[in-house]
Amino acid sequence: MKKVAILQSNYIPWKGYFDLIKSVDVFVIYDEVQYTKNDWRNRNLIKTPTGPSWITIPCRQTSLAQKIYETQVTLPNWNVKHWNTIKGNYTRAPYFKKYEEVFYQTYMSSRSEFLSEINLTFIKTINGLLGIETTIIDSRELNLQGDKNERLIEAVCKLNGNYYLSGPAAKSYLDEKAFHDKGIEVAWMDYTKYPEYQQLYPPFTHGVSILDLIFNCGESAVNYF
Repeated sequence: MKKVAILQSNYIPWKGYFDLIKSVDVFVIYDEVQYTKNDWRNRNLIKTPTGPSWITIPCRQTSLAQKIYETQVTLPNWNVKHWNTIKGNYTRAPYFKKYEEVFYQTYMSSRSEFLSEINLTFIKTINGLLGIETTIIDSRELNLQGDKNERLIEAVCKLNGNYYLSGPAAKSYLDEKAFHDKGIEVAWMDYTKYPEYQQLYPPFTHGVSILDLIFNCGESAVNYF
């Protein structure tokens, strides 16, 4: 059985995103869809003494038809500001020192003008730290055609997959019968049963960037998937 998941890129995503990647053989970055403002594409939450706080990559949106992969960053030194914010809030975390250099280098080298490229750099770096060996590809390599469901099915078929793992939000539009008609089993991620871990700045919050889990739990981070 070959398992495939397909999702838009997010900026330093939460643990559920990486749990999904770890659960499949091939993960498709699907950034040839509409860019949405005030979404997870260019921002995420970190823990601070005053509660969860957004860190956002400033991006330009020139039209509603703009694709995620077309989206450009508008502030050249966003990376320096974000790193300083992260360091300031996580320097007391148990494993911050262990991972400080790799994230510092990743931030300082993130000079692309395109959001998708920045997101992919962080996703691959974090996969490496977590020991996730899932193959990652860009959906544009597959030359997908058709409507929303047809494109997903075509992607799985072109990758010789027979198992599609999706986040629960897709239940509102996914045509499971169309997948089954192509011999593809559909399964849904369950994000409701994650255990808590020792986290800075109580109360505990699940929906923050994976950086929080890494800095607090180190090499045991995947045990909280």
